[in-house]
Amino acid sequence: MSINVIELVQGALTESVLQQLATRIGVAPESAKRVVGLVGPALVGSLMNKAASPEGARGLFASIMSPDTNANIVEQLPNLVQGDGLQKLLGMGARLAGAVLPAERLEALSGKVAEQTGVAASATHALTGVVGTTLLGVLKHYFMQHNGNAGALPTLLGHQLPFVKANMTDSIASALGLGSAGSFLAGVGAQMKAVSSHLEHPSTQNARMSAVNGSIDKVVVEEKAKSKKWWWIALALALALLAALLGRGCVAEKKEVVAEPAALEASMAMAASAPAPVSEPAPAPVPTKDALMTFSVDKAGAPTINATVGSEAEQKTLVDALTAKFGEGKFNASITVDPETKAASWLDKLEGLLPLMALPGAEVKLTGEKIELSGTAADAKLGWIEKLKGLFGAAFTIGTFNVTEAVANAKDSFLNAFNTFKSDDCVAGDVAKVLDLQVINFATGSDVPPQDAQLALAKSAELLKNCSTADKTVKMEIGGYSDNVGKDTSNLALSKKRAEAVRAYLVKHGVPADSLTAQGFGDANPVADNATASGRFANRRIEFKGQE
Repeated sequence: MSINVIELVQGALTESVLQQLATRIGVAPESAKRVVGLVGPALVGSLMNKAASPEGARGLFASIMSPDTNANIVEQLPNLVQGDGLQKLLGMGARLAGAVLPAERLEALSGKVAEQTGVAASATHALTGVVGTTLLGVLKHYFMQHNGNAGALPTLLGHQLPFVKANMTDSIASALGLGSAGSFLAGVGAQMKAVSSHLEHPSTQNARMSAVNGSIDKVVVEEKAKSKKWWWIALALALALLAALLGRGCVAEKKEVVAEPAALEASMAMAASAPAPVSEPAPAPVPTKDALMTFSVDKAGAPTINATVGSEAEQKTLVDALTAKFGEGKFNASITVDPETKAASWLDKLEGLLPLMALPGAEVKLTGEKIELSGTAADAKLGWIEKLKGLFGAAFTIGTFNVTEAVANAKDSFLNAFNTFKSDDCVAGDVAKVLDLQVINFATGSDVPPQDAQLALAKSAELLKNCSTADKTVKMEIGGYSDNVGKDTSNLALSKKRAEAVRAYLVKHGVPADSLTAQGFGDANPVADNATASGRFANRRIEFKGQE
C-alpha cells in the first residue's frame, strides 16, 4: 500500500484552513494556495534526496517518528490555525524544518518561492514551516498505521516521483541544492530503491550499495548506448536489404544488383536477434481514495453493509468474516472493488468490529482512519468509543457525528467561496457550486429556514443579485431532497415545501422571481449512505442547478 503524500498535505490545508492561516500572516488566500502548491512537492523532493543514502534515510525516519512530530496534525490543523494555536504551529514548523532542509536551503527555497508568487519571504517561510510540519505528520501517521521501518521510507518516497516530476523546476531544484531538476529526478529513484534494499537486507546489499552509489549514471548511460547501438545496426541491415531488393527491379543500370542468399539470411538473423530497447515499465497508479465501509444494524441484530475496497482479496476477507460471524444469508452486503482505493486500514481489526456489527440500532461509518458512530453505537453507556480507541490506537480518529460542527464547517466553506467569487464568474455551473456549499438544516418536519442559515441565504441572494445587476442573470432550479426515513409521499411533499421556502426567501431579498424555480425530489439521488446520521444529514439538502 502507498499514498500520495503531496495530495494528502494539500488536502489537509483546506480552503478554510488556508483562509484563516492567510489572514493571520497577512497574505491573500489564493497567494497562500500558490505557495503551498510549490512548497509541497519541493519538500518531498528534499526528503527523497535525504533518503537516497542509508544514513540519510535512517536519520530522516528518526525525525519523522520523533515525539515532536504530530501524527494527528491533519485533524488538528483547523484548531491550530486559530488563536494561540498558530504560534504553536509555527514553532513546531521551525523545530522540524531542520529534518527536511538545512536552514540555508530553507531560506533559499522560501526566497525562490517568494519570487515566483509575489508573497513576502517571511510569509512564505512561515507557510513552508506549516507545510513541512504537515508533511512529517502525514508520514508519521502512515508509518504508525502500517508498522513501517526506515527501509520502507525510500520505497514510499519513490512512489512520489511522478508527482514531484510534475512540479519540480530547475530554479526550485537549485534552491534545494539538488542541481538540475532533470538530472536529480533521473537518478534519485534508483538510488532510493537501492537504499531500501540495503536497509531491508543489509547482509546481501552492502556490496551492491557501493556500486550503485558510485555508478548509477554510468549504468544508465551504458544501457541506453547499447540499446541504441543494436537498433542502429538492425536499422542499417534492414535498409541494406531493402536497397538490394529494390535494386533488383531497377533497369536504369545495366548491371543488376543481386543480394546473395547467405548475406540476406545473415542480415535477417541479426535484425531478428537484435535486442529490443529496454524501457522502464510505467509505475502503477498510486491509489488515492480512502477505503469506505458503512453499516447499520436492524432490531434483530442483522447488519446491512456497504463498502468500497481496493482489491478482490480484501472483498473476500470481508465477506468471509461476515459469513463466519452471521452465517450465510444472515446479513446484507454490497462490497465494491475499486483499484483506485487504498488498502483498508481497518480490515485487520475486523474481528473486534464484528460484535458492534451485531448491536441492534448501531450505525458506523469508517473512512480511511476515521470512525464515526451514531445510533446505539454512540451511546456512551455502552462504551464503544473507548473500546474502539483501544482496538485501533492513536492513528485513528474515533467519535460521534456532530451536527453543529458540520453546519459550522459548511458555513465557513460557503463564506470563503462567496468572498472570493467575482461577478465576472456568473456562469450557472460556477454559481451553483458556490451556493451548494451552504447547509440549510431545517428542523424535523419544518419548512422554515432556520435562523443559523439565514446569513448564508442572504449572501446567496446578494450573489445572484450582483449577477443580475451585471446583466448576467443566472437561472436556477432549487431542488429539495430528503433522507429515506419516513413515507415517500411525505418526504416528497416536505422536500418541495423546503425548496419553495428557499426560493421565497431569495425572491424576498431581491432575486428576480423569474430566474428561480423550485422542485421537490424526496429521497431520490442520495449523495451519501442513509445508514448513518451523517449520511442522512448530507442527503437532507437544498441543491442548486443552473438552467439554460
